[in-house]
Amino acid sequence: MPTITTKDGTQIFYKDWGTGQPIVFSHGWPLTADDWDNQMLYFLGKGFRVIAADRRGHGRSTQTWTGNDMDTYADDLAALTEALDLKNAVHIGHSTGGGEVARYIGRHGTKRVAKAVLIGAVPPIMLKTAANPGGLPMEVFDGIRAGVASNRSQFYIDLTMPFYGYNRPNAKVSEGIRREWWLQGMMGGIKAHYDCVKAFSETDFTEDLKKIDVPTLVLHGDDDQIVPYQDAGVLSAKLVKNATLKIYPGLPHGMCTTHPEIINPDILAFIKG
Repeated sequence: MPTITTKDGTQIFYKDWGTGQPIVFSHGWPLTADDWDNQMLYFLGKGFRVIAADRRGHGRSTQTWTGNDMDTYADDLAALTEALDLKNAVHIGHSTGGGEVARYIGRHGTKRVAKAVLIGAVPPIMLKTAANPGGLPMEVFDGIRAGVASNRSQFYIDLTMPFYGYNRPNAKVSEGIRREWWLQGMMGGIKAHYDCVKAFSETDFTEDLKKIDVPTLVLHGDDDQIVPYQDAGVLSAKLVKNATLKIYPGLPHGMCTTHPEIINPDILAFIKG
């Protein structure tokens, strides 16, 4: 399996397919690069080079017990882009991956970046604070940690329901998609997954977003039950100076998987625009 080794000895698994302008995908918690299958196959067929890695502690990468924080995730992404010598890349991040993209640009700049896409992403900050009164209370994230620590397998199965909007009336539930999500989650390490909850919920990306100086597309479903759009996509688009915001009525957090026929062409139009 192709991997790079970071400066602390962590092995990061990645996929690198095709030729052409590179598109780099950053996945959500607690998933893997496989969560981008619908997008990677689509953009590969459109003549792009597609790259996706398993975040440290996730999937086929080292089950780290340290470094499970946004700064390190961003530095791992920088190490990958440098190892592959990517230039003029489009960086696409979903959920926690959107935070990773924002922090990567905040720490490493845009010399290798052409455009950015944030999808159902966690920035600016998920946690409710005095400065972010519209955020989610700490009890929500304590509950996620408790679920991971007590019965991670059952917790992940249950989480697929709001993740994909399958708990809504008349939703068409795909058991295959639910099982794939669970499988990806269970491939990762429990310590990294536990730590990552703090990383995605408490990290403030405000200053990172202000440093983004490339065209940026912000996509969010207005029925996102995991990362509510009003305190995420809407606010992020105001902080990124060259951002385009698109809100999808009725679409869930996992809309890249449930509605790729809508999301993929919109991303393609943005990249080519």
